[in-house]
Amino acid sequence: MRVIAGSARRLLLKTVDGMDTRPTTDRIKETLFNMLQPQIPGCQFLDLFSGSGAIGIEALSRGADLAVMIENNPQAVACIRENLGTTRLEERAVVMACDVLTGLKRLEGHNYRFDLVFMDPPYHHGYEEQVLGYLAHSPMVSDETVFVIEASRETDFGWLEEKGYHMIKSKEYKTNKHVFAGRGE
Repeated sequence: MRVIAGSARRLLLKTVDGMDTRPTTDRIKETLFNMLQPQIPGCQFLDLFSGSGAIGIEALSRGADLAVMIENNPQAVACIRENLGTTRLEERAVVMACDVLTGLKRLEGHNYRFDLVFMDPPYHHGYEEQVLGYLAHSPMVSDETVFVIEASRETDFGWLEEKGYHMIKSKEYKTNKHVFAGRGE
């Protein structure tokens, strides 16, 4: 796995051993960031269920001002820190070693205002709905914030409107998909 574009382009990233994380492939990451690129420069990026940190690091490499990465697996947190060191992007990153909902609660009141929120939670546990439910009224996001959720192809997002979101678009791949959502109308 590598950084696709930007200041850390072509640098190799480490991944976490084992089956607890599913690194986003370079091809899917490139497709994702081609869609997000106009919003990346100068943004505040929130990477939830960060794994190796590859998505947040890609955002930083492409010009995000800040990436906050929340991950509760200690091996993955160590991997994120090592990858940030390799890419020399640690000064613009905040790494939180805790579960996502605890991390979000800790961020409240620190004047963060995220432009992009990416999450790649473990599949089939409903974490997407819990996290978006929490963020629905959070001052850390706005009606302009774009939420990107990586999920299995079978994951149903019929609950989005009930939680105060609308689907912007969905991009399906062989085994998974990216759902782009926004708050409000």
